[in-house]
Amino acid sequence: MRKEAQPRDFEAAVAAMHAATLRPEVLCEEMPAPQRIAPYASALSADVTVDGTDVGTGRIILLHDPDGNDAWAGGTFRCVAYARADIDPEMITDPLLGGVGWSWLTEALEAHDASFVAASGTVTRVATESFGTMSEDGGTAQIEIRASWTPVTDPEGVFDLRPHVEAWGELLCAAAGLPPVPEGVAIMPSRRGQRG
Repeated sequence: MRKEAQPRDFEAAVAAMHAATLRPEVLCEEMPAPQRIAPYASALSADVTVDGTDVGTGRIILLHDPDGNDAWAGGTFRCVAYARADIDPEMITDPLLGGVGWSWLTEALEAHDASFVAASGTVTRVATESFGTMSEDGGTAQIEIRASWTPVTDPEGVFDLRPHVEAWGELLCAAAGLPPVPEGVAIMPSRRGQRG
């Protein structure tokens, strides 16, 4: 990030990121943002914890270039997200896993009314086998989702990053295998879900 004053629209976008409401299982905090990708950047990291066990992790980075960027569909902002969680090793061979993992992101963005264009990314399956003195550990499997999208104004012309961060939080929970919050149930984050 530049040391001089930040643009007001970037400051407002960062404030909206911090105003997002996440599930109590998600502990989110600010982290250092990459310095060379865009003139301005802010980042959050999160861990999903159930019964004292970390079951997922991720980060979201907000990039801002006041001059715009052709790779961002002409936008001046870009969200870059990452999510990783353990999965059942038998799921690693499921040919639908990649499409399902990607749908967790797009459906979360749509469910939170997060207006966006130019989404792109990858879904990776990682399988680990243990050998020798570690053979008793057994195998593990993980899913990794890396994505980016350009947030845009909603139909009313409002630019709000809050729903994008909330959708990312939902992606983390879906990847970690947490059931969705039933429709009509409000999310009441615990103190643990608040940013430090």
